[in-house]
Parts: sequence; C-alpha cells; structure tokens
Amino acid sequence: MLANREGQRVPQVTFNLREGDKWVQVTTDDLFANKTVVLFALPGAFTPTCSSTHLPRYNELAPVFKANGVDDIICLSVNDTFVMNAWKEDQKADNIHFLADGNGDFSEGMGMLVEKKDLGFGKRTWRYSMLVKNGIIEKMYIEPDVPGDPFQVSDADTMLNHINAEAKLPQRVTVFSKPGCPHCARAHKLLTDRGVSFESITLGVNGLSYSSLQAVTGMGTTPQVYIDGERIGGADDLEAYFAAQA
Repeated sequence: MLANREGQRVPQVTFNLREGDKWVQVTTDDLFANKTVVLFALPGAFTPTCSSTHLPRYNELAPVFKANGVDDIICLSVNDTFVMNAWKEDQKADNIHFLADGNGDFSEGMGMLVEKKDLGFGKRTWRYSMLVKNGIIEKMYIEPDVPGDPFQVSDADTMLNHINAEAKLPQRVTVFSKPGCPHCARAHKLLTDRGVSFESITLGVNGLSYSSLQAVTGMGTTPQVYIDGERIGGADDLEAYFAAQA
C-alpha cells in the first residue's frame, strides 16, 4: 500500500533541468518554500491519460487555482528534462510548471517510485496529487494500488474541490473554425475581448474536414461556437448571446 505523507515535509532533492540552452539546478526549496503549490505526478509524458485528461484539466483550471491562493502548479514525471520540455510545448500548457524527476529521486523520497517493467517503462512515479504549503504536505490524493493505471482521485477537479468547494469554474468554450474565415476571426475576437478562454478546432488540421464538422455539429458553416455543451452558433449568434448577458 502506498503511504500517505500528509503532515510531512517534501523530500529534499536537487533537480537538473534544461532551460533554453542551459543546464540549471533547482532545489526543493526553490519550488516549495514560502509558497502554496499543487503538484500532480503521473507515469509518463506523451502517454494517453496524462495527455488527454490529467494535464489538460490542470492547465485549464490553473487560473481558478490561482484565484484560490495557489502560487504554482507542478506536473512531475520520471522523464528526462528534454522530454518534459517537448511535452509542455506539444500540450501548450503554459500555466503548468513541468518538473523532470529524471533519476526518480523525488518520487523515491515520496515513497511513490514504482516498477513498470512490464510496460517497458522501468521505474516511474505512481499517479497522485498533493497540496503543499511552505514545503509541508497538507493533502494527498493517491490513486488506488490496483493493476493498470488508475485515474480516480488525483484529477484537478478533486483537488480544487478540496481547496474551495465553491470555486467558480470557467465556462468550457469550443469554436469550430477554418483558416481565412473572417467570421471565425470575429468570433475569436469576441471571446478574447471578454477574457474567455476557448478551444479552437480548425478544419484542415489533423484530418478534420467539413464532413467532421457536419458529423459533430450538424452544421455546414463556420464558425460554430459551443459554450458548456450548448451550441451558440456563428459570430452573430455569439454577439447576441453576449448582448443578452449584459
């Protein structure tokens, strides 16, 4: 059974990281001293659950965590620093601090270093999250010790609910667009001017076509704007939606 370390200090470790074209050394104190930090650890960069769900939701909710007193959000994995840097760029996760625990020293100190030789991974961190205040672990959510890669309790929403169950979540906004579309650009500007974060799905990228647009939205024109799962429509419809809220 993986031990909960609530009330204990995080391990004292020095991380060798690559920033730009330089090697830098970052200590545990650099990361946690006099700060409130959420750290979530996951088995590997570029792996399915980590890339599709675990990391993106923390990145999405980062402004909410900040508004509720969290100074930094750290994503830790037992990967080398070059892999972690490439993953950050690929995920466009600018709200997250990526931390390469290349030798597994921090994970071992946490008691979370596990053997994943059956997958060809070698030793990796178990999946967990924790809230750390001035180097002391206040809360830990450790995934159950069962076969596979469980993902039940270390998610961003569970941690945010612990910090503030009444925290206001951002709207989930998606815009289906196409390159060179002036109405799409107007919809993007309407959202940006109001400080609304949104996901842009662009036709012609990654095999997406008008057939994809029709299949998902039932419509044949762009943009198509969705807010919290509700189809708003095009740029004119979005403008009317905002006007009705004024």
